[in-house]
Amino acid sequence: MMSNRVHLLLAVLLLAMVLTGCNRSTESSAVVPLEIAADTYCSLDGMTLADYPGPKAQIHYAQGEPEFFCDTVEMFSLLLQPEQQRTVRAVYVNDMGSADWEHPVGHWIDARTAIYVLGSQRRGSMGPTIASFASATAADAFAREHGGRVMQFNEITLDMVALDGGVIKDRGM
Repeated sequence: MMSNRVHLLLAVLLLAMVLTGCNRSTESSAVVPLEIAADTYCSLDGMTLADYPGPKAQIHYAQGEPEFFCDTVEMFSLLLQPEQQRTVRAVYVNDMGSADWEHPVGHWIDARTAIYVLGSQRRGSMGPTIASFASATAADAFAREHGGRVMQFNEITLDMVALDGGVIKDRGM
């Protein structure tokens, strides 16, 4: 009798672990990047994303609708804020090694594994931007052609993406 109870308990525990594992994989695979439409607006400034050049970004939270950004600088600025407490399920940026700079459509990649170029001569919707790439090779080639420093996601700091300078920081405008 005791043996049957132990077997039943083990079977229930095993089933619970399997179902928990299935739930997690379904949850994580359900987050896919959404394509930008003609009426997709930036969550920070209301700009229409399709109207501006350079890499775009989107953040998917555990709760609520995804937020879109007309520039990777805005995405980093929001994500790196100490006040940002929402649970982030996924972050995507355009792979500018594959996307057209003037009209980046598709080519979404995981922002946390992307390679970035900070300080290039190329401009995004808000002026200076951080170009995003799926490969180090593409980022290196971009930096050689347009200048800038190649960086990983975790090397970008809040002071690099401060939005408080606006046009004052952009000497090209």
